[in-house]
Amino acid sequence: MSPSGSRVPSNTSPACAPPRRSSRSIGTRKRRSSKWRTTASSATCSRSCRRSRKPCARRRRATDPGAHRMTAQNVLFLVVLAVAAGIFSLNVQRLVRYLRLGLPEDRTDHPWWRLSNVLKIGIAQTKILREPIAGVMHATIFWGFIVLTAGTIEIFIQGVWGGFSYERVLWHPFYALYALSQDAFAVFVLAAVAFAFYRRLVLHPKRLEGDRIEHLDAYIILGLIAGLMVTLLFANAFLSILQPEAVGPEKFISRALAAPFHNLAPRSALGGQRAFWWAHVLLVLIFLNYLPYSKHLHVVSSLINVYFSNTSCLGSGAVMRPMNLEAESETFGAADVEQLTWKNLLDGYSCTECGRCTAACPANITGKVLSPRKIVVNTRQRLMEKGPAVTGSSLAFFGSDLVHGEGRDAAESLGNGGGPLARRLLDNYITEEELWQCTSCRACVQECPVSIDQLDIINQMRRNLVLSESRFPAEIQPAFESLERNGAPWAFDAADRARWAEGLNIPTMAELSERRERPDVLFWVGCMGSFDDRAKKITVAFARILQACGIRFAILGQEEHCHGDPARRMGNEYLYQVLARNTIETLNRYAVTSIVTSCPHCFHQLGNEFPQLGGNYEVMHHSTYIERLLDKDLVPLQTEEGQRLTVAYHDSCYLGRYNDIMTMMSDGVKAKESNVPVLDIAEVVAARLAR
Repeated sequence: MSPSGSRVPSNTSPACAPPRRSSRSIGTRKRRSSKWRTTASSATCSRSCRRSRKPCARRRRATDPGAHRMTAQNVLFLVVLAVAAGIFSLNVQRLVRYLRLGLPEDRTDHPWWRLSNVLKIGIAQTKILREPIAGVMHATIFWGFIVLTAGTIEIFIQGVWGGFSYERVLWHPFYALYALSQDAFAVFVLAAVAFAFYRRLVLHPKRLEGDRIEHLDAYIILGLIAGLMVTLLFANAFLSILQPEAVGPEKFISRALAAPFHNLAPRSALGGQRAFWWAHVLLVLIFLNYLPYSKHLHVVSSLINVYFSNTSCLGSGAVMRPMNLEAESETFGAADVEQLTWKNLLDGYSCTECGRCTAACPANITGKVLSPRKIVVNTRQRLMEKGPAVTGSSLAFFGSDLVHGEGRDAAESLGNGGGPLARRLLDNYITEEELWQCTSCRACVQECPVSIDQLDIINQMRRNLVLSESRFPAEIQPAFESLERNGAPWAFDAADRARWAEGLNIPTMAELSERRERPDVLFWVGCMGSFDDRAKKITVAFARILQACGIRFAILGQEEHCHGDPARRMGNEYLYQVLARNTIETLNRYAVTSIVTSCPHCFHQLGNEFPQLGGNYEVMHHSTYIERLLDKDLVPLQTEEGQRLTVAYHDSCYLGRYNDIMTMMSDGVKAKESNVPVLDIAEVVAARLAR
């Protein structure tokens, strides 16, 4: 048997003992152009055997690709493969059984978009490569995994059919490219693994900090990957000594490694080749069966997770899941893993623990305890703890002991006894303090290279705290009360909502309705634009732009109330639905179809989440609306001669991360720079969202 892209030396018989090979016979032997070339085993038959009209059994097996005699090594290989595959299959079934503890959720919409996401994020590794150095390292290992998997399949076929090679079924140029890729990527992956060790042992990035088990897990995986590459190269190297024509010049690395062993006796070379071949096969099977106990389970689950990620088209990727408040349920939101969806639990399987989410989290950056990585890792750990107790089946041999989570020690100290069923995800793994520190900016979701949605878990647990347990910070209570009484999260007088418009001659929807007139667009001002002194400047400026462009618009005035987005983000789904339905009723009463707003939160809520409750409107942010007016040359631009204006453009989370319109606005403003030569665009660097 042989490694990837090579043939296995056949067993010798007493009648056909291999003679010595002269340097001339090795150096001048040419490949035959026939489909089935004679292998080295037939070329080493005795001279009398080769002259015989009736070839020996060895020559018949060498020239007939279909001929194969089952050997003890083949039987041993099949036994080892069956045992390893059985254990892996058993563990996968149990992992799927744990996954089914989660709530159902439909993730089958937009299949073509999902496939393109797999190609872009999963295969092309676009998110990983945002960090050039670490990204290239991870991408190299991943791409090597894909390329070398083809060679692994060939090796496993050779375990049953010793003479098999892709060369039998591939056009020679394709086979040469394949053979070259095996050696090249083996070296690339070895270099990437070496850098990964250096990064962990010497550089110590903060986001890779963890406990002893986490580091040990990483070292085990890196060691296994390195072992796979070394055994592959040396198995090919020893094969090139036995059969020089079986390892072509494309595998120049393997041939170079064989140079120091060129004078090795054939029997020793055969023993070395078989030893490295078996070592490679066993390492593949060990690696595969270690995955269910490791964070590196993402090797199997990450592409699946990317496919089932939130659909971000049309701004729907950041929409909170609706909640049926009339359902007969003892709890709302999530306090434990069975109250999360199966996709939330799959996120736990897919987490690479790379720490990019935590490094991007503004709360964590400012020294708070919130760590999005910990949220996901602890969700996985809790699932691996509770899954066996609920389903009655644990992972083979080791249970869940090796699937470590950052909250494990806390869970053991807070468990109050009674085993896994006496604990829960909330409090024992994830604390209330962590949940309330989240600003819902989605930086963690955007940075995750495998499309995990940490924010969805946080939102569901907040709902449970507010609706089921009435536990929330004291600072939130006044906001809830103001939303109920004043229609705004602050204690302002609702009668002052339209005071900013005094003297601007802006009609309200009620006034136009009395005159039976309809505006081109409704200007939804929002709470910030109505009450905050700085935001009111933006409101007035935009209203004047609309007036200068001749746009017929109106406002709701005192009929405008908060749509409930703050309440929903803080977990009070009941209050949100009351406020949202009241707003929808008001908008429908005036038959509103088109809305423009200067608030990113209002833009997202009115356009993306109101459809859940039956409110369907065309909603535009004022930045994109102004861009449309610029395209139509409706905006009169005036500057004094010699005056130079600098504009600071801030990438709002609810525009860029939630609705993906950040780049469009940036490019649109810069495109108009040619018409306004005095305009400089100075982006706020710290707020720039990575794309």
